[in-house]
Amino acid sequence: MKKVFLSVLCLSSALIFPAAAETKVVEKPTSQQQAKQSVTKSELIKINSATAEELSTLNGIGESKAAAIVEYRKTHGNFSSVEQLTNVKGIGEKLIEKNRSQLSL
Repeated sequence: MKKVFLSVLCLSSALIFPAAAETKVVEKPTSQQQAKQSVTKSELIKINSATAEELSTLNGIGESKAAAIVEYRKTHGNFSSVEQLTNVKGIGEKLIEKNRSQLSL
């Protein structure tokens, strides 16, 4: 009798709560997404020494903008302020403000 009761209980709970029985498919994040997730707010990106890969972990900075920052730095020397990033094509004040807490010289 207990077995029948437990079987009915299990079956009815599966019917009542079908969402709990569903399997969720999670997409595997790309390497860039993983890199962005691995950078915490306490970690600072040093714009005068960061690689393009490190720079691309910032919000709104993809591979091409990161490469442009590195190229600008090679051509013009180190940045004297974070605001000087606006001299790089495609980098504006809003982008700097969005990432200010993660940027340092």
